[in-house]
Amino acid sequence: MDVPSKQASGDGAGADPFSAAPGGGAEPSSAAPGGGAEPSSAAPGGVNRAVHGPALYLIPCYLDPESLAPLPAYILDAVKACQVFFVENERSARRYLKALWKEMVIDDYEWHTIHKAEEEVVAVFRHRLKEGKTIGLISEAGCPGIADPGQILTEAAHRAGATVHPLVGPSSILLALMGSGLNGQQFRFCGYLPVDAGGRAKALRDLEAESARLNCTQIFIETPYRNNQLLETLLATCRPGTRLCIAANLTGPREYIKTRTVGEWKGGKLPELHKVPAIFCLLSI
Repeated sequence: MDVPSKQASGDGAGADPFSAAPGGGAEPSSAAPGGGAEPSSAAPGGVNRAVHGPALYLIPCYLDPESLAPLPAYILDAVKACQVFFVENERSARRYLKALWKEMVIDDYEWHTIHKAEEEVVAVFRHRLKEGKTIGLISEAGCPGIADPGQILTEAAHRAGATVHPLVGPSSILLALMGSGLNGQQFRFCGYLPVDAGGRAKALRDLEAESARLNCTQIFIETPYRNNQLLETLLATCRPGTRLCIAANLTGPREYIKTRTVGEWKGGKLPELHKVPAIFCLLSI
C-alpha cells in the first residue's frame, strides 16, 4: 500500500538533487536451464523443493527497476517453482520477471491482478490452492503483504492450509528505518496521513507527541506527487528539535537518505521530492 507504488519510479521535475550512488553487489543470474525446469533443491539457502501440496511464495520485487542487485538469487528459484501468479500490476510484474529470467515464457503461466483483493480474486486464489498449485505473489515494488493488498491472499493461504514462504528482499520501510539512525527498537509504520492540510497537521502533531511519549520512530508515506506538500506541513508543524529522516529513491542510482532536526531542515536546502518515491521517519525526544 501501498508505499507510493511502494518505490515505483517517478519522473522528477526540475534539477535532480540526488547524487549518484555506486551500485553494489552482483545481479542475480538471469541464465536459466530450459523453460519450466525446476532448479536444484540442493543449493544452500535455496527454495525448498521438498514441500508438497499447495504453496504460496511471497516474491519481493525491486524498488527501482534500474537496480536488480538487492534481489537475492534464490528469488529466481521461487519464480520457477510457480504455475500461477497473483500480482498488483500484471504489466510491470511481467517485465520484472523477464528481467530476472530472460528465457521465461510469460504466456505459459496463469496471471491474476490483485487490485484490492476483491472477493472474486480471493475465490480464484482459494480454488487454485485447492488444485494444489504453487502460487507466486508479487507486489508492485518491495515485499508483498507489507503495506499492500497481498496480505489478504496470504491470510487466505493460511486458512486453506497451504505452505507460505516469505522470501527475503528489499523493503523501503525497513531500509529507511535502517538508514535513518532513529530508534530501531521501537517503531511504527503509520501508512498515509490525511490528504487535507488541517487533518495532516493534526496527525503530525499526534505522531510527534506519541513519538516523544514512547520514544518511538514514526514511519509514514505519501503519494509521490504530494511529497513536497507533506514536507512543508512537517516543517511548519513539528518542533525544531524533532528529528526527521527523508529517504528517497531507495536502492536506486539516485538514492538519498538524510536525517536532520526539523530546525536544520528549515535552515537548509530541501530536496525536490515531487513524484519521487519517498519514506519519512520522525523521532521526537
